[in-house]
Amino acid sequence: MRPLRLTMTAFGPFADEQTIDFAALGSNPLFLINGPTGAGKTTILDAICFALYGKTTGDEREGTQMRCDMADEQRLTQVSFEFELGAIRYLIRRVPEQPRAKKSGDGVTLQKSEAQLSRFDTDGCETLLVAAKVSDATAQIEQLTGLDVDQFRQVMVLPQGKFRELLMADSKAREKIFSQLFQTHIYRRIEERLKQQAAGIRRDVEAMRNRRGGILEGASLESDQSLADELESIAPELALAQTQKQQSEQSLLAANQHLDKGLKLQGDFNRLQQLQSEGEALKARQVEANQWQQRLQAAGRANNLSPLYRAMQSRLGEQQSATRHLEMCQQTQASAEQALVQSRHAFDRLGELEQEQLSQQQRLAQLEALTPQLEQLNLLSQKLTDGQAKMQAAEASGKRSAKQLELLNLDRQEMVSRRESLKRDAEPQLALQQSLSDGRAQLKVFERWQQQGLEIAALEQKLKVAKAAGSELAEKHKQAIDAHKRLELSWHRGQAARLAAELSPGEPCPVCGSLEHPEPAMGEFDLPSDEALAQAKQLESEALNQLHQARSDYKLLQQSLSSQQLSAAQLQEELGEAAGLSLEEHQARLAELSDGFERAKAAQQSLAQLETQLERSERQGRELQTALDEARAHYGKLAEQLASDKGQYQQISAAIPQGFSDAAAVSAAIADLTKTISELKSRQQAVRAAHAKAEQDNAAAKASLEAASRRLGEVNALVEQETLSFQQALSTSEFENLAAFEQACLTEAEQAELTGKIKAFEQALITHQANLSQLKEALAGCDAPDISALEQQKMDAEQMMQQALAQWQKVSARATQLSQTQEQLKALDLKAGALEEQYGVVGTLADVANGNTGNKISLQRFVLSVLLDDVLLEASHRLQLMSKGRYRLLRKEERAKGNKASGLELEVEDAYTAKVRSVATLSGGESFMAALSMALGLSDVVQAYAGGIKLDTLFIDEGFGSLDQDSLELAIRTLMDLQSAGRMVGVISHVTEMKEQIGSRIDILKSAEGSEIKLVLP
Repeated sequence: MRPLRLTMTAFGPFADEQTIDFAALGSNPLFLINGPTGAGKTTILDAICFALYGKTTGDEREGTQMRCDMADEQRLTQVSFEFELGAIRYLIRRVPEQPRAKKSGDGVTLQKSEAQLSRFDTDGCETLLVAAKVSDATAQIEQLTGLDVDQFRQVMVLPQGKFRELLMADSKAREKIFSQLFQTHIYRRIEERLKQQAAGIRRDVEAMRNRRGGILEGASLESDQSLADELESIAPELALAQTQKQQSEQSLLAANQHLDKGLKLQGDFNRLQQLQSEGEALKARQVEANQWQQRLQAAGRANNLSPLYRAMQSRLGEQQSATRHLEMCQQTQASAEQALVQSRHAFDRLGELEQEQLSQQQRLAQLEALTPQLEQLNLLSQKLTDGQAKMQAAEASGKRSAKQLELLNLDRQEMVSRRESLKRDAEPQLALQQSLSDGRAQLKVFERWQQQGLEIAALEQKLKVAKAAGSELAEKHKQAIDAHKRLELSWHRGQAARLAAELSPGEPCPVCGSLEHPEPAMGEFDLPSDEALAQAKQLESEALNQLHQARSDYKLLQQSLSSQQLSAAQLQEELGEAAGLSLEEHQARLAELSDGFERAKAAQQSLAQLETQLERSERQGRELQTALDEARAHYGKLAEQLASDKGQYQQISAAIPQGFSDAAAVSAAIADLTKTISELKSRQQAVRAAHAKAEQDNAAAKASLEAASRRLGEVNALVEQETLSFQQALSTSEFENLAAFEQACLTEAEQAELTGKIKAFEQALITHQANLSQLKEALAGCDAPDISALEQQKMDAEQMMQQALAQWQKVSARATQLSQTQEQLKALDLKAGALEEQYGVVGTLADVANGNTGNKISLQRFVLSVLLDDVLLEASHRLQLMSKGRYRLLRKEERAKGNKASGLELEVEDAYTAKVRSVATLSGGESFMAALSMALGLSDVVQAYAGGIKLDTLFIDEGFGSLDQDSLELAIRTLMDLQSAGRMVGVISHVTEMKEQIGSRIDILKSAEGSEIKLVLP
């Protein structure tokens, strides 16, 4: 990632918009970020980190705390960062959550955090990747750069005071960073996949074991042997149960057949008895059947007279209808006559209605002539009412405006007084802010000085302990030397005595060759063994090594103590007289400054609000004065118009007759007259129409009455003729009178019903005789069966069959269960065997890949250890240059204690002592050189690998002040070499040599109104 442009607005100490054009620094710049303490050097790195991830480099302040207190309240705090990845440019903008002035009205509202991310293709086309959501923008940045915020801080930024974090990271933390940088997640996925597969196989095997036990338990078996024994013993039991079941089924079948035959025979006997009962019932119904036959014959004779009877009845009906019609016509004619008389009376009075109509029309014409004048008078009355209301409203409005203007002037006078007071209270804000910032920085320095004092005391105590331990080890080493020398002396003396004992006169001495031995050595032959000599020598060597190690540790402690004392002295010098104060006094002083600053800040905010209120008050005063003037002018115009309308109203009112001045009453009277005239016209038309209709109805009623009289005479003659014909026929028939004839008459349906009953009865007699004869013939020689005995035999057979069936089902079910259990166990054993064989391969691979064996190094960590070795090779090259060949970074290969992950920790090799020790033992300056070398080596190796993340930018925040002159020159030379290799390097430092040797600078100018940025190019 390569920065192109950074724009900060109201961010940190930058009150206005400040822009850094990194492209203007050159293609591969080495530049210095220069400025006084508190000017905002680290804020530039914070802004880059905040723009990318929404967090600062030190993670000590949230985005919501980065707003500049000196910024205009209308200015929004925001950061825009344009950068390049490969050939593609990106632009990200972030706005932290903050209070802002409302767009309309007074007061403030909460501005929510937001972020926008855009991509610019090679042709300059912009694509919006994220519109507003903060979390989406952060996720996109992590995907693009391949780094999260913590990894970005460690590999692209060396933050102030946090250089050691890159060195001291344990295997787990370094694995997370390196796996992201080198994209080795595939190895982690292989580990997880193998682990999951092995766990899955273990679960499957355990599940099969549990299932096997469950199968045996479900079959009430304790073991496989129990299954085999029971399978062997149940076979003959199943065969016996099968035989007994078949025998019981045959017995039940025979009993069912005997019972069925008995029930059929009993049914025939019951049927015979039923037929005999039905025969008696048929005999009883024979009399009724004879009566049906006689009734049917009488109806046949009556059928001959029925046509004449029906003709007579028809004429009688016509006679009754004609009589009723005549009576109705008589009533209608009488009513029509009466209506005609009434209509003649009304018709004679039409002249009166016409005269009344004429009178009403004349009155209506008089009233309609007054309508225009009344309408005009009504309009003028309404105008007068409205004019008076408007005048009252204008008067009230003017009074309100005058009152508001008076109150507003009083409030403005009070605000002017308050403004002077707030100006006095807010005046020391900038000075207090600077004092507060200096006080906080001084408190941090004081706390660091106190902490170093504690560390110095601890180191002095360790030195005392180390010195005492060194004295003990020196004494121990001296004792080991004495013991070793005594053993050697004894051994040598013993050797001389042993040789002297072997000398013989005349034989040469094996040492000097002399043939004479005047004084042979005398001594004991209890010599120390070679093992004892070797052990004494080993003890002497171990004591010496322990002494050397103790002296080396003592020197390291002395160096650390000197470094801490030097640092403490520098801090004390920086504190000056403030070093004599206690922590509580520092905190109290800081609290007092903070309270004063907050009061001044609150006064400044109140002053700004008051100025806004004053401006608003003046604007409102001008508006109220204008409104008051307009209200007074409007009131005068309304008064003139009202006087004119009153004069016109009085003139028209005098011309209207007494009693007709109310337009509404006149309109109502006109409406009533119009309605009355309409009703009179309608009444005249109704009278004429009613008279004409009455004459027509009366004539029609007379004609209908005459026709009805003629029809009744005709019908009476026909009735007499038909009655005579029927009486003559009845007298010659078998019927004695009309009642006998009517009793014998039946309808066709009734005759058909009787015929059907007779035929059905005759057929029932025939069928009954046939069934009775057939059944008697079939039962000849048979006795009634004993059904109870047959049913008991069947019940006994059923009980025996149920018992045999239950026994067979029980034994058969158990045999089936045992067979199925045996098959299930065989299938499970086959599957379990295959899984065990599979786990032998997968489980071993999973343990090895996940670091559960040997040195506890996982597959990914093994790959990363190789990559780390490459990084350390590059880093050590630079560290050796900066440390003048003293230090070299190594990867710790010893396994960590317990189950802690290992393989990626760092050690340092000290060429001065030829010892390898922890990186934690490096001093502050040495730690900075090691961290810088580590960061540069990491950048080289990551970019060397295909597909690696681009780490072509590095920011270093302070740390050079802890280097001596030679180390500083070497570090600067390293950075320049890095620049020539195509990297962008930004350095924050107060060291004068850095400013002298680095030509390109970003100078930050500090002022009371906020810091400003200036580019300085060579």
